[in-house]
Amino acid sequence: MSTDDYPVDMSVKPDVKAFFDPATNTISYVVKDPASSACAVVDSVMDIDYAAGRITYDHADEIIAYIEQNGLKLEWLIETHVHADHLSAAPYIQGKLGGQLGIGDKITVVQDTFGKVFNEGTEFQRDGSQFDRLFADGDTYKIGGMTGFAMYTPGHTPACMVHVIGAAAFVGDTLFMPDGGSARADFPGGDAGTLYDSIQKVLSLPDDMRLFMCHDYGPNGRDIKWETTVGDEKKHNIHVGGGKTREEFIKFRTERDAELDMPKLIIPSLQVNMRAGKLPPADETGKRFLKVPVNGL
Repeated sequence: MSTDDYPVDMSVKPDVKAFFDPATNTISYVVKDPASSACAVVDSVMDIDYAAGRITYDHADEIIAYIEQNGLKLEWLIETHVHADHLSAAPYIQGKLGGQLGIGDKITVVQDTFGKVFNEGTEFQRDGSQFDRLFADGDTYKIGGMTGFAMYTPGHTPACMVHVIGAAAFVGDTLFMPDGGSARADFPGGDAGTLYDSIQKVLSLPDDMRLFMCHDYGPNGRDIKWETTVGDEKKHNIHVGGGKTREEFIKFRTERDAELDMPKLIIPSLQVNMRAGKLPPADETGKRFLKVPVNGL
């Protein structure tokens, strides 16, 4: 596929600063327009001590400090999907620095599914209105003079999107580093075949496209990494590289997912992230609670 087929100027090389959160193995990013002070934050993290029920913002404060110290203007907070392994700090950062909060428009499917799982009732809006922008496949947006576009990549969840910003793509959980493979596809609304198709969309980008991961777990004891290229993934990805077929991927992914435990933070993460990073509403005493659905996941 020619770069002319994409609605972004792939000669633009954004400045990318990564922030690794060791508690959740998540990588957040500040993505800056090289020609201005405008930037975006991708997949931020809110800290939680789940055993104590305590929320803090050390990771988000580090991102805020970086933006302020470098005189940047935050224009977008992007969520690649509704994360099941960490809580988003997007509204906290937005409250400090402004910007618009965006996610894929299939967030409504996730909200409907997990609104039922957590018995949220009619007061919980399932229309995505908690976010400022719902991206449809192929939608574009501006970070200063730089254009980003949203590529719909379901399979891990129904609302996953890869964001292509100039010569960089932020893949969420659609792909991991080549020696990490791919994300699971057994959450409600996930599908291994759909995930394979989405990965092929990502791999149709130019071979030199920089790819930035949302997670890395340092397989086989290697150092944590978060950047690779389309070409490297096509050649070396252990789940889809080297011409592996859709049928081979579905068989492997289905068998592998059956062996995996649920993420440790899935219960608080889903309740918070389907609300755009906001905590559930307070009760009449002003206290907030997270629910544990028994045998619900």
